[in-house]
Amino acid sequence: MFLGDNQVAIAAVAAGAETIRQMSDDISDTQRIIKGPRDFATQADIASEKEIIAVIKRQRPQDDIFAEESGLHTAVIGENARRWLVDPLCGTVNYAAHTQDVAVNVALQDTESGKILSAAVAHPFSGEIFWTDAVSAHVRKSGTDYMLAQQRPSPGLPLVEVNFYGLTGRSKLFQLVSHPEFCERFHLRVHSTTLTVPWVAAGKRAAYISEGDVKDNVHYAAGIAICQSAGCVVTGMDGQPLYTGAGGLLVAEDQPTHAALLAILKDISS
Repeated sequence: MFLGDNQVAIAAVAAGAETIRQMSDDISDTQRIIKGPRDFATQADIASEKEIIAVIKRQRPQDDIFAEESGLHTAVIGENARRWLVDPLCGTVNYAAHTQDVAVNVALQDTESGKILSAAVAHPFSGEIFWTDAVSAHVRKSGTDYMLAQQRPSPGLPLVEVNFYGLTGRSKLFQLVSHPEFCERFHLRVHSTTLTVPWVAAGKRAAYISEGDVKDNVHYAAGIAICQSAGCVVTGMDGQPLYTGAGGLLVAEDQPTHAALLAILKDISS
């Protein structure tokens, strides 16, 4: 049966999520595979990635794949300007600590324009799958799809997710979370997984902020596309168009939230 691109993305993250869920009770699956001084993968990262790639190759043999752990898989059928970005387990450190704040991210990119055509993010332990066809954004729960309302308010508390991974004490984000106006208006959350990017589209977070380069990033591509399709305000961390200027990422549920955070960040820089 032929599947549309969004269905392939959903099937791929579902396969990876199921693998992670099944392996989560086996302590050997959290043993570290060292990748760098402060970076590692687990057997679950590897197994999830294999399952995701198998789904994509079966359904889209003409497309390239770039996966976090195994790198570039060039299509064997012709040449194509389509590439799947695969993040098999975002939140590996959380997973290795036997906590459930993890995600599986898959996005289909037009490599000529850089545009994301379809994307999905799965949370293995709740069963939720956030997805977009680049037109609208949805969440799948127990097999039923629900559209993510545009600029949906967060539930009662202005929770802001801040990515602290790899930052130093001189980072602008460290200054942000201690700024008096931030402390008065927002509440800090740190889950250390890009699962929390689509949470902004779902109303579970008011905003998400990260420094660093997020362009063509396997961790961020799917979540950004979902938030854009849901009508969130998505810019670089200094308010510039995404992937320009100083880089970084600022996703807000609405314009007032974005403006408030941007004002604090500009005050820090002045």
